[in-house]
Amino acid sequence: MSSLLPGCRAAMPPSTWPERTSSTLSEAYYQPSLTAEYDEDSPGGDFDFFSNLVTKWEAAARLPGDCTRQVVVRSGVVLGRGGGAIGHMLLPFRLGLGGPIGSGQQFFPWIHIGDLAGIVTHALEANHVHGVLNGVAPSSATNAEFAQTLGAALGRPAFIPLPSTVVQAVFGRERAIMLLEGQKVTPRRTLATGYQYSFPELGAALKEVIA
Repeated sequence: MSSLLPGCRAAMPPSTWPERTSSTLSEAYYQPSLTAEYDEDSPGGDFDFFSNLVTKWEAAARLPGDCTRQVVVRSGVVLGRGGGAIGHMLLPFRLGLGGPIGSGQQFFPWIHIGDLAGIVTHALEANHVHGVLNGVAPSSATNAEFAQTLGAALGRPAFIPLPSTVVQAVFGRERAIMLLEGQKVTPRRTLATGYQYSFPELGAALKEVIA
């Protein structure tokens, strides 16, 4: 999203301030790690195909000039009804065949679709917001914790792992990395701007999605 920076507002009336919203993937931008914690100021975007792709997306969305306020939302895995990540997971989990992917120790940055829309709306309406916002929930979870929480929400066991070799065979090496490796991403700046999450906890978010 973009609009005029404070120092440029005297030259143009508010009705003429430009605005734009762009969204990219936090799980692709930041380098996978079991120990590192990333916020909006952390480096990334230059270590593999997908991270470089995100960098190019963000560059393509950037407007020229210094008098433009821009906001880029780097989203995690979006949880919502009627498709997306949950749409592919529900059947095996409802059959009691769900479980962690690979080791399950990798972090799984997620966000409820209502909060992703809320962050974009917040960025559009709040003129003090600028720069990168991590569109992820404030409570982190590993892939194993996500599987357990989804199984609990459905009232089903969730202990059957999906081996990494199967994931690589089905999705290919490049795409498999996004499932088998993760990163702990925090929305430090998002929270600092004053956005209040409707679904900050994974359990409540999943219960709403599958209701």
